Formats: sequence, structure tokens, C-alpha cells
Amino acid sequence: MTDQTTDLFLALTPDRVLDGVEAAGLRCTGLCYPLNSFENRVYEVELDDGSRVIAKFYRPGRWTAEQILEEHQFLTDLQEDEIPVCPVRAFPDGSTLKRQDDVYYTLADRRGGRAPDELDFDAMIRLGRLVARMHNVAVTRPAEHRWTLSSQRFIHDHLAWLDDNEFMSASLRDRFAGVARDVAAAVDERMDGVTLHRIHGDLHLSNLLLRGGVLNMLDFDDMVVGPAVQDMWLALPGRDEYATRLRTKFLEGYEEFRDFDRSTLRLIEPLRAMRMLHFSGWLARRWHDPIFPATWSHLGTDRYWEEAIIDLMHALQHIAADDPKPDNGGGEPDLTNADFFWDM
Repeated sequence: MTDQTTDLFLALTPDRVLDGVEAAGLRCTGLCYPLNSFENRVYEVELDDGSRVIAKFYRPGRWTAEQILEEHQFLTDLQEDEIPVCPVRAFPDGSTLKRQDDVYYTLADRRGGRAPDELDFDAMIRLGRLVARMHNVAVTRPAEHRWTLSSQRFIHDHLAWLDDNEFMSASLRDRFAGVARDVAAAVDERMDGVTLHRIHGDLHLSNLLLRGGVLNMLDFDDMVVGPAVQDMWLALPGRDEYATRLRTKFLEGYEEFRDFDRSTLRLIEPLRAMRMLHFSGWLARRWHDPIFPATWSHLGTDRYWEEAIIDLMHALQHIAADDPKPDNGGGEPDLTNADFFWDM
């Protein structure tokens, strides 16, 4: 990715979006407005037949054409199995991916509805069924180019970038790296032997659309090869008793259509901690985009990274709490911060 390509992406305007859509063979009325998206640039565009489409311009340097097309293939597979998703829309020449000034873009059908604020027990059963059906399709085809949900990609690569770019003070960088490596070790240990396949990867409630009682799954941009449990815990991230009951209902619906390896529930806390790490790394890597420092101005402060370290220490305590306690006759003392950092 060149700096020039990045500049072109950051300088996208509705006029350039319309130019790209029309260059692909579609006529527009001129109506075009941006939708909320930090990673990519997404616009709603009206075509001259009165229909509206979503034009998505991919951030350069993140995905290759092969990786994007595997996202499109997954959506096509799901649509063919009548699973409610928002599929990509073919351009007049039959392709689903175009390029304007080295920036890839695609079109998708527009779907109405709203993101649910929460899901009750009945809706969670329905979501479990939907995710199971998605996974039944997911296992039918590999994704050879797409990322694997792993500690290397989502922790170690970020640590290397943060170190190379000196994004925080040296003392904080060492502490952050130490706790991050502990999280990575927990991820690696609990991922060992777990079945991996295509998954949505980012299935929180904001990526669900509810309309007429039907749940649609949106935004497969973070599609990865990973464990099935990733597509469960994000939709119900709580740890309290109510969240546990919701999880039971999800699994009840899921297991109507597909077996679920319940031993992978031990992955939830490591995956949660890895997501926290990935989020911080993602913000730092996107700092050149003006929308990021404007939205997360505190990221450039020591306080942000100190709080991130504390949050990860708490996450490690939850990970440790999932492990059975050895019977040594005298019980185990509660973990404290001193168990994670030598200087406390």
C-alpha cells in the first residue's frame, strides 16, 4: 500500500463514490451519503431505477483481492442456502469486486431494519439456530487466503508493530507486552486441537438487523477461520447469571441444527482478552486516519495504556478462574495483581 493510495482512500468524497459506481456500469441519481464505518468507507447510493445499494470501499492494505473474494463467496454460499444475509451485488459484467485508484470496492443490497438493543430468551434461541445454519454452510468450503483467528495475527503482530513504532513509553511497552504474551499463551493452550472453519468473526448485536421478526446477519468484513464459539460470545458478552442463561438458550437453538463442542466454552475468556488487545492494536495502526484521533483522543496518553494493562490483568484473572483448582489439601489463594507483575 502506498501513501498515495492511503491518501486517495482518506479523501473519498460522494462524487468519487458515484464515479466509481457509474464506471462499473450502473447509473446513479446523484443521491449518496455516508454510513457509519471506521474501518472502511461505506455509502448508500441510489440507482436510476429507484433502488438503493450500499457501496463499500475497502481500506487499502488490509485485504487482498483474494481475501475479499472469499468474503463474497461466503456470502453467496449463505444466500444460496437461504440464510438471511445482505449479499454482495454483482456488477453488470458479473464480477463483485472493482478497483478505483487502487482502492477496492463492492456493492451490496440494502436491507431495512434495526439493530436489536438486546435479545430475549426466545430471540437467543433463534439466533442460535441461525448461527448453526451459518456454520453448516461454513464447513463446506475452505478459505485459503483469509486470516486465522490466532494469537500470532491478533496479538504478536500488534506487539511487533507497537514496538517498531514506539507508540508508548518504553516502560509501558514492556508491561503491556508482558501481559499480552500471557494472554497469547492462554489462547494458544485452549485453541489446541479445536476445530476451525469459516466464521463471521464479529457477530455482536450491531451486526444483526431485525425486521419483521427476522434476524439478518450483516458485515462479514471481519470473516476469519476460527472456532464456532467466537460467533456466540460476542452476541452475549456478559458474565453474570442472566448472560449464562442466555448462553444456554443460544446453545439450545444451535444444537437443533449442529453439534456444539462445549469444551470450547473455556475459550471465551481468552478470546475476550485477545479482542481487547486487538482493539488497542487496531486503533494504534489507524492513528494516521483523522477520524481515529478525533474519536479516541486518549489513545495517545499513558493513561490509556495503563488502563489497558489493568483491564488485561483482570482478564487474566477471569481466564485463571476458568481452570480447575488443584486439590493440594490447603486450598488456593486468590490471585492478585502481584501474581501478574513482578514490580507490584
